[in-house]
Amino acid sequence: MQSYRAYSIPRPRMRYTCAMQFQVPQFIEIEDKIFGPLTFKQFVYLGGGAGTAYILWRVLPSYIAIPVMLAAAGFAVALAFIEINGRPFIVHVESAFYYLLRAKLYLWNNERRDAQKPALAKVSDTPASSYIPKLSDSRLHELAWSLDVNERIAAGVGSDTDRAQAAPQSGIVAPVRTMRAAVWR
Repeated sequence: MQSYRAYSIPRPRMRYTCAMQFQVPQFIEIEDKIFGPLTFKQFVYLGGGAGTAYILWRVLPSYIAIPVMLAAAGFAVALAFIEINGRPFIVHVESAFYYLLRAKLYLWNNERRDAQKPALAKVSDTPASSYIPKLSDSRLHELAWSLDVNERIAAGVGSDTDRAQAAPQSGIVAPVRTMRAAVWR
């Protein structure tokens, strides 16, 4: 048998002397103006409002059609041009629509109930013997204690004394739970 010897073929060395340049698009969040000063969405909203106004004018008597036409035209203009907090008006209309249709869940975590108020009053008649840490020991100890108290208040398990002690420091009054936080927990 004859043995074959592998030869490596030298590759030519390439030097890149020019860097490729690309144009990076700017203003990608701004919609293109297609119909004069209007974007496509604005044109569709205004065209739909004008078409609705024309149909109402042809179908209804004029004393009914004029107020309804003005309302439809105003809604179309609002859809085309109004932004609230940098978001289009259609987003707010959609949110209002879903708010009206979907079920609502109201949660309120109130640890202090009416049945517990007399018990708290009896305890508060006697002098408090609970341990309140001295805040002048060190700044680190003071911060750790205030974070612990505020964390208990935010979790909804803080006592009335915790609330009273934290109120002048951070202004926390009661735990706030949103619907989103209640659903995801």
